[in-house]
Amino acid sequence: MDRLGETVRSVLARVVVSGERRRTGVAYNPLSADMVQNPYPVYAALRARPTVHRSRLMNAWLFARHADADAILRDHRNFANDPRLGTLTRRQQAMLPPADEYTLLFLDPPDHKRLRALVSKAFTSRAVDAMEPRIRAIAAALLDDIDDASGFDLLAAVAQPLPIIVVAEMLGVPAEDRDRFKLWSVQRARLLEPTVSRRERAIAQEASREFDAYFRAIIAERRNAPRDDILSALAHAEDGGERLSEREMLNILRLLLVAGNETTTNLIGNGMLALLDNPDQLFRLRDDPGLMPAAVEELLRYDSPVQTTFRRVRADCAVNGFELRARDNIAVVVGAANRDPDVFDEPDRLDVGRAVCPHLSLGRGIHHCLGAPLARLEGRIAFEMLLERFARIDLLGSRPKYRNGIVLRGLRSLPLSCTRA
Repeated sequence: MDRLGETVRSVLARVVVSGERRRTGVAYNPLSADMVQNPYPVYAALRARPTVHRSRLMNAWLFARHADADAILRDHRNFANDPRLGTLTRRQQAMLPPADEYTLLFLDPPDHKRLRALVSKAFTSRAVDAMEPRIRAIAAALLDDIDDASGFDLLAAVAQPLPIIVVAEMLGVPAEDRDRFKLWSVQRARLLEPTVSRRERAIAQEASREFDAYFRAIIAERRNAPRDDILSALAHAEDGGERLSEREMLNILRLLLVAGNETTTNLIGNGMLALLDNPDQLFRLRDDPGLMPAAVEELLRYDSPVQTTFRRVRADCAVNGFELRARDNIAVVVGAANRDPDVFDEPDRLDVGRAVCPHLSLGRGIHHCLGAPLARLEGRIAFEMLLERFARIDLLGSRPKYRNGIVLRGLRSLPLSCTRA
């Protein structure tokens, strides 16, 4: 990210929220250095407010309680994903993508229902389960490539390349093109952030053009000569006589590029840091590997890869008694809802054996993450193999820094010093 632009946006954000603390007792500034590193005290203050918080910075109502967030995410009839249905600032309007390039994240029924029905045929549980041996082999190769276990960056060595390679192979991308694939993913991920700069947007748009040009030829090839990959499955998916157009396929591939990479990278990075910050839970997981599925859910809850998601109010309605008007913008603060004490016992404590963990990190309702089983599988394999390979795992150097972000939460790097088992 352009550090100068990042600094300017941070300063402007402080100006925008300057009166917020005086009015409400809470200043929601996700671009402040303190909140980037640890947003959870501010989230607790948002939940404790007697009413829903209004954020001028976000031009939205912030819903931080689990009950409210859950109700909104499940209710696609009252709350839309299409940003055009909200009251947008001039800057927000300028940042909208062309309507024909909307991914599933921004679509509502009936378009969302039709496209998801077609895409889901390529993401069955059986198909994901069948990938486990290959994902284990990829993770093993990445761990084998670590030359010096006493000093390496977990993100660069494992957390970033693992999901990139998995998704690239699912789409039939040759190994020699993975670096381009990774770059496109990083550049396009910035479009999810409300604070994306004009320069970042221009870079992302160029990445999109390159991405589309690359895959148009492959789509045509798969339509004529299908292979055993998801791209072929998408090219030939049919539901009630409906098939995906080329533009729809490209939009779906764009979504898979980002959603299939960024969130899993953040799960592995954020999750490992959480375990290192809570060594008793790390030791517990070593002693009882059978806890790993529950641990993955807890790590998703504790420091969610996705912190915020957005909706727009279709018509006047209420959420648990709070009145909303048509075209109001809503920010569902997933990271705050995941630590709601009304739902989770001792929510600020990491508990890898937590029996009940209804986190919202993978969404709810019709927009529940399509790749959730794959993300869980990749996360489980990564943590299992890290604990198998290394008898001791320690942080190396100073406290890791998080990247600036409102939607996605992830580390810049995670330097480790490990002792091989």
